[in-house]
Amino acid sequence: MIRDEDISVVLVDQDDNVVGYGDKLDVHRKGLLHRSFSVFIFNEKRELLIQRRSKSKYHASLKWVNTCCGHPFPGENVEDAAMRRTKEELGLSIKVNPLMHIYYKKNLDQGMIEHEYAHIFTSEYDGQPLTPDPREVSEYLWMSPSSIQLDLKRDPDKYAAWFAYYIQNHYEALFAHLPA
Repeated sequence: MIRDEDISVVLVDQDDNVVGYGDKLDVHRKGLLHRSFSVFIFNEKRELLIQRRSKSKYHASLKWVNTCCGHPFPGENVEDAAMRRTKEELGLSIKVNPLMHIYYKKNLDQGMIEHEYAHIFTSEYDGQPLTPDPREVSEYLWMSPSSIQLDLKRDPDKYAAWFAYYIQNHYEALFAHLPA
């Protein structure tokens, strides 16, 4: 198993141009701008698959987040990284569709800072069995976007900072593509 402290991430400028590489934990401690991705998988009811991060995660443990998120390895295509990581975390082999990019900077727990140029992808759930890796995911569920938005207002602390930011600032763009 690859450890977080052994992973390098891609440092970028605000236009997503590569400016270097850094150790994942060090980059998050210093709040350096880096490339990331987030995947949003929807079922036929227009519900979003969300996951609760494992207790063993180095930050935002036991917080609810979108379907999958992560960082491409240096030299790895972001779309390929999103599909790879969704397979690793949830056991799902999917194709992703690019939706948008989101730039943000948020303070996290454990002295970490997320400062990311995030590539946002969507996918449709095809019914294959979910087999979450317990080192990554403690539980998962399907929720309607409006239920997520309402629950986030009621209890914001149960959600990771980046997911809360996505919902609070990009709700329409994230969910407008869904059929009525």
